[in-house]
Amino acid sequence: MKLTKEHLVQIQSVANPVLSPNEAEAVFVRTMMNKEENTYNTHLFHVDLATEAVTQWTFGNTSVKSVQWSPDGETVAFLQKIKDVQQVFSMSRRGGEPQQVTDFAAGVSEFLWHPCGTKLWLEAAVAEGCLFGEKPVQDAKFPQAYEVPHLKYKQDGLSGHGLKQPVYKQIACLTIGTKAVEVFTTEAVNHTLQAISHDGTQLVIAKQIAEQQADDFSTILMFINTETKAQTVFLQADGAYGQVAYSFDDRYIAYVGHDATYKNATQNDLYVYDRETAWTNNVTIAMDMHIGDAVIGDVQQCIETPVIHWTELNDLYCQASVMGDVRLYYVTLDGAVYPASPEDEHVYSYDVFRSGNMALATISNPTFIGELFVLDITTGERRQLTYFNEELQNLPFSTPEQIIFARDGFTVYGWLLKPVQFETGEKYPLIVNIHGGPHAMYGNTFFHEMQLLAAEGYGVLYMNPRGSHGYSQAFVDAVRGDYGGGDYADILAALDEAIAQEPWIDRERLGVMGGSYGGFMTNWIVGHSDRFKAAVTLRSISNWTSFYGVSDIGYYFTEWQIGADMQDVDKLWQHSPLKYAQSMNTPLLILHSEEDFRCPIEQAEQLYVTLKRMGKDVSFVRFPKSNHNMSRTGIPSLRQERLNYIINWFAQHLLVG
Repeated sequence: MKLTKEHLVQIQSVANPVLSPNEAEAVFVRTMMNKEENTYNTHLFHVDLATEAVTQWTFGNTSVKSVQWSPDGETVAFLQKIKDVQQVFSMSRRGGEPQQVTDFAAGVSEFLWHPCGTKLWLEAAVAEGCLFGEKPVQDAKFPQAYEVPHLKYKQDGLSGHGLKQPVYKQIACLTIGTKAVEVFTTEAVNHTLQAISHDGTQLVIAKQIAEQQADDFSTILMFINTETKAQTVFLQADGAYGQVAYSFDDRYIAYVGHDATYKNATQNDLYVYDRETAWTNNVTIAMDMHIGDAVIGDVQQCIETPVIHWTELNDLYCQASVMGDVRLYYVTLDGAVYPASPEDEHVYSYDVFRSGNMALATISNPTFIGELFVLDITTGERRQLTYFNEELQNLPFSTPEQIIFARDGFTVYGWLLKPVQFETGEKYPLIVNIHGGPHAMYGNTFFHEMQLLAAEGYGVLYMNPRGSHGYSQAFVDAVRGDYGGGDYADILAALDEAIAQEPWIDRERLGVMGGSYGGFMTNWIVGHSDRFKAAVTLRSISNWTSFYGVSDIGYYFTEWQIGADMQDVDKLWQHSPLKYAQSMNTPLLILHSEEDFRCPIEQAEQLYVTLKRMGKDVSFVRFPKSNHNMSRTGIPSLRQERLNYIINWFAQHLLVG
């Protein structure tokens, strides 16, 4: 018995634990694929922390998100779609069916409980000329032209060709009993809910700067008085900031963000604003690490955990991405920072008891899919509360071994998986798997795709070349302006290191693959090296000159990453894998989603047509109704089909002869 592509449907993602106000119970969500409906269902579960009894609360072909306890702990509210429109629902902790709370034609995007428990703060997209909650009338028989309003007019993951509609997120307050709605914002810019004070007098929202372009990277955070509607800005700065949380005494506000010094390669820090002194402190300034979860995986679903949690003593906990781990860190107001969870694992969602001594956390590692635990932070002891993936845990998995080497002033880290049925003395093919981003990281988490390749008889090398988070600000920034330079050398050096250490690797049967930035790098590698016998490129970039104008992020991402725009086409072309198509002798499989607006499918089309016209060994597969995230959140049957193409391609080229 071994792991297969079909097991992807059986994997259950446990996430987002939320403690009740009495801290005697909690709720969380479990996401799994619905094979019959070919979709995902996210259901609400309850756990009694005294008895550890786990009970399912919602059922059917539905999904819930943004789960929150009412202030008195008697009700749980959440977002759920009804007739494809997202509304607020609630459930009594004593049982019963979910009750619909809101009924807006345009739906609700986010909500917060008011501390009184009788009101909800709502965030919803409001079209020009409509009242809060209204939906514009459209006649399908008479489609209208789309007048492009500004540069950032489309976005990957949106229906309707990815076109952004003329709507703005606004804030309102709903009185639950009377259904009365009081509108708090109307200006034609986006307003997003951040947090509400425990005394209910003050709301924090983020406000978009009018006419702001996507690459402007500036933030306004403001207070709104919940009685007078008076607005007070407490942060207006270059950079991206959010994830606001009030301390229990309402004196402090914590938030996460960065000043965009290195554009999107800038690491996040943790900031605290003192409402009494109006002073802001960067409490993690001394730590060269990224606050938040930067790990790439393919089994964790619908993660909505707050990055920050306060304790009643005005200390904080946060997630941080460090050396391939995502760990909990304990942070004090004066800037002391201590790890609060072990190495070699991925804490991908969590909640903390008010005392700060205990936590609920969902945890994964390379051979453990992920379950819910209760942690005693003071002693390090933990108890597992859920066992949804227990049957799959009986399958044989490959345990990674670290690859570490020094190069060009950096220490580079990676992992090597042996084939699951490894036998000493035998030779095995090896696949190098390159992550996207590039400002993400592979980490100590379960990755179905990696384990599947190992189960199919391959060694797998996956690593974090320069540009990856987790190893310092200098390391994550080092790729910018040097695509195909030091990063390319890091990857090949990791391969050389693995071959030197492991005599079982058959250097005549090497494969390479990757998606997004990893797809770019795969294209680049096969255009600059004949070491690989087969390659698979997914949702890739092949031509920066066209990417600049067709991607939803093209015009600014290209400038940030390559350091050039359309005034310097020579540099864009110099870094484009398509330029080196004549040198691409490795058999190449191109996989791409048809509704990918991040790396549009024309990137794949150009590469395929060029290589095919040159008589190269190339194949091209298109996935309908799929966007840039197809491999992680796409239609389940297509995710399995994608894996099947990868397995068959490498089997055809690496397992024969």
